[in-house]
Formats: sequence, structure tokens, C-alpha cells
Amino acid sequence: MAVFPPAAAREDLLGRLPAGARFARPSKWHITLAFLGQVEDFRTAEVAEALAAAPRPPAFRLRLAGAGRFGAVVWTGVGGDVQALGELRESVRVALDGAGFTTDTRPFRPHLTVSYRTERGLSTALEGYAGPEWPVTGIALVESLLGNYHTLHEWPLPPGGQ
Repeated sequence: MAVFPPAAAREDLLGRLPAGARFARPSKWHITLAFLGQVEDFRTAEVAEALAAAPRPPAFRLRLAGAGRFGAVVWTGVGGDVQALGELRESVRVALDGAGFTTDTRPFRPHLTVSYRTERGLSTALEGYAGPEWPVTGIALVESLLGNYHTLHEWPLPPGGQ
């Protein structure tokens, strides 16, 4: 389950990266709410049912901001209404756990992975970064297939709070 920044937010971030840097494809840039790993095809409908029933907060605003690393992974952080994002993540996690799908229990550290390999200059280029705000109006269930993400289902957030 993920939140995908709109094209304008991805383009702004892309414009901040140094020339010649290697990074993940911008079309794959997302904020993970819950990671399930491999789910058998016949269970995808169960995941979708659990997520459809999960309470969702009203739409809210986020922005990409700052930088950090997890080992070789370089990421940009998330600013804006991070509390609403955390509530959304918790609702998703509880719904999936209740349906028998194990999710990551580590503390939620919202971020967007920019690069999966140590890339000189990326962290420095993103220090102090504050991208444009955008409204989060929905979440997506995606699968990774041959290195590409495919949206299986999308659910809107109720209007308001934007």
C-alpha cells in the first residue's frame, strides 16, 4: 500500500538531484504505508477487501523534505500533515493484520526512496530540500512485477483537510 506523489512533486525532486546521479525511476517513487511481500494471486481480493473496509482520514497535504540514509539507501523525508499520514498507515496496518496479513511492526518512518545504492552527492543535494506541497487524496495497492509497479486497486480519501 502506498501514496504516490503527483508528477509535479516528482519533477521538483528530480530537478534537485545532481547531474549524472543514479536513482530509482521517478515513476516508482512512493511512500510505503505497508509492505506485504509476496501475496498469492488468489489472496489479492482479500487484501483489497480489508483495505476497502479500513477507515481513512480526510484528504491531507504532504511534501517531500530533507534527506537521510538506511545503509546504502538514500531517501527524502516527508513533511506536512505527517500525523494524518501516520493515522492512515495505522488504519491500513490494523485492517491488514485483522485479515491475517502480517505487516512490518517497526516504527513508521515515512520516506521516499530516491536511490538503492550509495550515490555520492545525493544526500548532500537533498539536505534542506523542501518540495512543493500536494494533496493526498487516495492510496494504492500495487504489485511489483519485473521491476515495475502496477496499481491493482485505488481507494480515495474522504474530501476535506486539503
